[in-house]
Amino acid sequence: MRFVDEVTFVVRAGDGGDGCVHFRREKYVPRGGPDGGDGGRGGSVYLEGDEGLNTLVDYRHDRFFSAESGEAGAGRQCTGRSGVDRILPVPVGTLIVDEETDEVIGDITRHGERLLVAAGGRGGLGNLHFKSSTNRAPRQSTDGTPGESRELRLELQLLADVGLLGMPNVGKSTLIRTISAARPKVADYPFTTLYPQLGVVRFEAQRSFVVADIPGIIEGAAEGAGLGVRFLKHLSRTGLLLHLVDGVAEEERGGDPVAEARTLLAELEAFSPELANKPRWLVVNRLDALPEEVREERVAEIARGLDWSGPAYGISGLTGEGVERLCADIMRELEARRREDDGEST
Repeated sequence: MRFVDEVTFVVRAGDGGDGCVHFRREKYVPRGGPDGGDGGRGGSVYLEGDEGLNTLVDYRHDRFFSAESGEAGAGRQCTGRSGVDRILPVPVGTLIVDEETDEVIGDITRHGERLLVAAGGRGGLGNLHFKSSTNRAPRQSTDGTPGESRELRLELQLLADVGLLGMPNVGKSTLIRTISAARPKVADYPFTTLYPQLGVVRFEAQRSFVVADIPGIIEGAAEGAGLGVRFLKHLSRTGLLLHLVDGVAEEERGGDPVAEARTLLAELEAFSPELANKPRWLVVNRLDALPEEVREERVAEIARGLDWSGPAYGISGLTGEGVERLCADIMRELEARRREDDGEST
């Protein structure tokens, strides 16, 4: 199934039913008076979070969704039947934007959470409501109001605790395969990851975190080069970024890991200064290709070249070297933040 992370479509709520003009007609009841009922309300359109979905592909071709209109009122004070609401399931992590005004309508972050995106019209009033001491036989009613209509843009932003950030072929997919059950494609050429991948890292019951792997970023991505920065938005919800660097870039392909890291940071800042300011840990990967006695120094060398003040780790996603320590530190960091957040909320 192709990953679809942004779609646009139109939603239209149902119209309210018209009020009824009717008079009571019964044997032995002269001048029965008005008894026209109200119209039913129109159905509304809701979006509902569904944790079983991970793509917006269902809305890629269908571009119009409507709810049922309410029925008109009837005699004997009968109110028309209300229209049935339309509920559209979307993945958890979907941001809803009004396409015309670019206003953020809401953000669905939990399973079962509902968001009203188009309200149904109100039902009209029957002539029963217009009876008075001076108007015993009113012949007026009101029409139902039309339902709301709007064009929506849905943007899927994956919910993950940790995001993997790096140039193509630095080993992000290999790392997520090592630490989780996710199985992204791994190959010896750039852009093997074409769509975001999620993996769950489990330690024990009730102790786990979610990692997001996005396609690699190259120079000029902010202007659309490579796969561009289309998927960087999926890192906006993460609390921690792991900046992966190829520790053997110079030996194997004549690259400069420090220069590549600076290039990626520049693209990140061009895309979103807020995202660039998120906490980042440096992870020097592929150390298994270096002699054991120089691995620690290589990590320190790259950190110095970047003036890195945060945590720095040396790992091998292929052999698992240093990965257990990295994941344990991530788990402790996330748990500390969760405790801090819980304390603030109380």
